[in-house]
Amino acid sequence: MQKKDTQDLALKDVLTASRLMVSHLTLRRIIGIMGFVLPPALVLGCLLFGDCPGILETLSDYYETIMRDIFVGILFTMALFFFSYRGYDKRDDRAGDLACLFALGVALCPTNSDIWLVAVLHYVSAVLLFGTLAYFSIRLFTETGNPATMTAEKHQRNRIYRWCGYTIIFCMLSVGICTFFLPKEHWIASLMPVFWLEWLMLWAFGYSWLVKGNTYWKDVVPENTK
Repeated sequence: MQKKDTQDLALKDVLTASRLMVSHLTLRRIIGIMGFVLPPALVLGCLLFGDCPGILETLSDYYETIMRDIFVGILFTMALFFFSYRGYDKRDDRAGDLACLFALGVALCPTNSDIWLVAVLHYVSAVLLFGTLAYFSIRLFTETGNPATMTAEKHQRNRIYRWCGYTIIFCMLSVGICTFFLPKEHWIASLMPVFWLEWLMLWAFGYSWLVKGNTYWKDVVPENTK
């Protein structure tokens, strides 16, 4: 009887761990999907239902359009999921909490505020948010319990994580160059480079989280272990 109870408890532990794993994977996928959805949702929504003449200079400019509620709503949802995210150790937890805080800062501090400090907080929050997302990809997602047993798929995922993280950093630096050094009259400015760089950052972040959620590049289970 005692042996059966022990087996039942062990089975419950396995099922609980399995459910937690599924919930973590689902959480990562949802976060990744929101990163993909945000830019096209703002653009298409404003073109179809608002009065946007075309693509705006930055994603933050959509705060001043009919898509403001969508912009803020997605950021709040992302903040909630970041806060709920729990990784393998406290660094994951802290990074998730910081990403939550910075996402709220972007959502609650519009760039068109009459108070200059509010606009500054928006940009600072955006920089810190993307910096945290790059840290997730480059440092946290690439770790493994035992490097000697890493699968070929895990090596490939790590390459993807690093590419996504470095893409975010490259885009952040490029946004800074365009913002502070690119003249408004230059032909490149007419192509809305900051907007496209922000879009690319969000998609790099989104793809990284989708891969972390086992959407792509899953470990292949050998036939003899199935």
